[in-house]
Amino acid sequence: MNYNVDEKGYYGDFGGAFIPEMLYPNVTELRESYLTITEQPEFKKEFDDLLKVYVGRPTPLYFAKRLSERYQTKIYLKREDLCHTGAHKVNNTIGQILLAERLGKTRIIAETGAGQHGVATATVCALKGIECIVYMGELDIKRQAPNVARMKMLGAEVRAAESGSKTLKDATNEAIRDWINNPVDTHYIIGSVVGPHPYPDMVARFQSVISEETKWQLQEQEGRDYPDHVIACVGGGSNAAGLYYHYLNDKRVNIIAVEAAGKGIDSGESAATSALGKEGIIHGSKTLLMQTPDGQITEPYSISAGLDYPGVGPLHAHLFRSKRAEFISIPDQEAMDWGLTLSQMEGIIPAIETAHAFAALDVRKFGSDEVVVFNCSGRGDKDLETYIDYFKL
Repeated sequence: MNYNVDEKGYYGDFGGAFIPEMLYPNVTELRESYLTITEQPEFKKEFDDLLKVYVGRPTPLYFAKRLSERYQTKIYLKREDLCHTGAHKVNNTIGQILLAERLGKTRIIAETGAGQHGVATATVCALKGIECIVYMGELDIKRQAPNVARMKMLGAEVRAAESGSKTLKDATNEAIRDWINNPVDTHYIIGSVVGPHPYPDMVARFQSVISEETKWQLQEQEGRDYPDHVIACVGGGSNAAGLYYHYLNDKRVNIIAVEAAGKGIDSGESAATSALGKEGIIHGSKTLLMQTPDGQITEPYSISAGLDYPGVGPLHAHLFRSKRAEFISIPDQEAMDWGLTLSQMEGIIPAIETAHAFAALDVRKFGSDEVVVFNCSGRGDKDLETYIDYFKL
């Protein structure tokens, strides 16, 4: 079985482009040009140069000695938290802004939950001098205030989504409405491996630099270019797609995806799509989606703004259904505890999204000779207020 996208934009049963007629020209333009443009030597050179001198790549692959000793296995952290802007998101926004330039777009819109994608989009728009509008749920604006301030400092306009749960899903709805109303001059930078084809594949390709670097870094440190396990948190799933990308069809590598169980899978306040989701269509693609029996989207919940999404990218839905990946659901408390544990054992304060992934260490055993790579997808600066309130620091 092949785990990459097919020529019709599907990963197994999932994917496609289910979009309003008004968006067909935009999406068709992207689909027909993204591979041609991104393969051009000039594009690749500018992309690689910006990743090196602006983003700060390659990011280190760090051997976590104390964690490894406690859990009796070899634990490595791919340090995406050290990217400029504080997370992996900028890998994708660099790629998409270069693509938008070549398509002649003069206005950029984006959606954001935790704010990291919004900051990364605002950053590259400032770099290129392009108008930037970021849609963000009203609730997320309150719980991610530092990132909102950063976007505004970078010159972006932040627009609140005031409908529904006032989180990422609703911000995405507002961004799509904007795109429908401004189809000619606007490019929509989607921040995760969600949305209509070609977005899931395009974002995964831009994020694949994570696994590309991991391969040669492991070769240097372990004498082989593959680990036994790759582990990442999954909301929409772009950081995970980046870490998994070059290992998707390598069966020597076990793939582990960690979702947010919120207050418990059966609590009614969760974002554990693999456990609760059924086939449905959201934001332009067919995927696994939390929904009521009559097809209404169930409001997701997680203490982590970036995992607070009712669906999952079609790649991850395919990995789940085909059993290529192992899915684990982690509740708020365990994730928050791991925020403290990683901080105090390795001197790395993780984003709450990232902290979910590390909780896998308490759920399953790893062999003493196994190599385990975690994607340390973002740093915890943006979540300090949540950590302070939760732990009464």
